[in-house]
Amino acid sequence: MSQPESTSPQKPLLRRLFAKVIGSDSLVFTFLRSVVSSQAASWVDLGLGFVLFAWVGLAPWLATAIGAVAGGIINCIINYRFTFHAQGVSWKAVVVKYALVWTGSILLNSAGTQGLYSLMRDWTWLERIGFRPDGYYAAARLFVSLMVSWFWNFALQRRFVYRSASFDPAAERFINRFLPSKS
Repeated sequence: MSQPESTSPQKPLLRRLFAKVIGSDSLVFTFLRSVVSSQAASWVDLGLGFVLFAWVGLAPWLATAIGAVAGGIINCIINYRFTFHAQGVSWKAVVVKYALVWTGSILLNSAGTQGLYSLMRDWTWLERIGFRPDGYYAAARLFVSLMVSWFWNFALQRRFVYRSASFDPAAERFINRFLPSKS
């Protein structure tokens, strides 16, 4: 028996799953685009920080802070256009939402690294299996950074920052307070 003409046949389940997981706008390709964006931002962050410290003579904390802000701006812009294709979302709302997620990321990375490092220092079994105390910070930093990157940054940017949300009008009003009014 044939299907009525008014209903279209659904794509097979395997094809829909493939498109969702591996298609051009899939989670996998979106994540890969976010990795590219993150790398570009990291290079700007580190490169500018080194230039400002070595050639301009800024204090290490100031060179690092300026590099981090520049990297964050680059990441936000690339993600807006390239990673998440957020054409229908107000840039003003994106700026506020990105700043909130970015601030949370800094806090989670800082507290998480300190917490995990403190735990690892007390795990004597790590030394018995060959792990050196000078590697605790690197291991803690890397693990926490990866967890925050995936479960906080990527997830919130994908679902909140670069999508329209009920929060957007409040974010726009906040930004408008700092912009000159048009007379």
